[in-house]
Amino acid sequence: MAVRTIEVRERVMARNDELAADVRRLLAEHRVPAFNLVSSPGSGKTLLLERTLQELGGRLRIAVITGDVQTQNDADRLSRYTDRLVQAVVTGGACHLDARQILTALEEVDLANTDLVFIENVGNLVCPASWDLGEAAKIVLFSTTEGEDKPAKYPKMFQQSSYAVFTKMDLLPHLTFEMEKAKAQALEVNPDLSFFFTSARTGDGLDEWYAFLEGQVAEARRA
Repeated sequence: MAVRTIEVRERVMARNDELAADVRRLLAEHRVPAFNLVSSPGSGKTLLLERTLQELGGRLRIAVITGDVQTQNDADRLSRYTDRLVQAVVTGGACHLDARQILTALEEVDLANTDLVFIENVGNLVCPASWDLGEAAKIVLFSTTEGEDKPAKYPKMFQQSSYAVFTKMDLLPHLTFEMEKAKAQALEVNPDLSFFFTSARTGDGLDEWYAFLEGQVAEARRA
């Protein structure tokens, strides 16, 4: 029975990778980068996206796909900051999004009139690390309210991510969180990680975040 379980998982993962390749080709054809935001629950993904839509939405045409286990609360929150369709994928208990769901969601997106796609994955530092969604990169959010050892506890997520966004930096003076220790642990797991240091509540660090996003869109257009 154990062998059969492994074989089934391999087939599922192989099919997901095929669909992820389809997503990647579709996005490349339209020169649209997609970023897969991953994190533990409560790290601030939705608030970061709210600020991004509010402040960058006038300059970039942004599509958003959100994933949640049971509700579409995050999609409802984000829809207040954009007149574009925010798509909610309710997984019904699954701890991650998959490429089929993303490919289906993109059918409703006018990619010819889109500059950037955000995928807000289910809050989980384990399952989403193993699933390719056809994204340009995974971006892991790392809150100052979490332990500095998150990269050591969940190494695959940090290994699979190209960027790490430290969130809730405004709370740092009130916490025992050691930033240098957290950075060192993240770099030990993935020496190629690039960092952002942000507070979506105060706006600190968001100019660098926005400049990065605009740069990625410009680079995709030149491809």
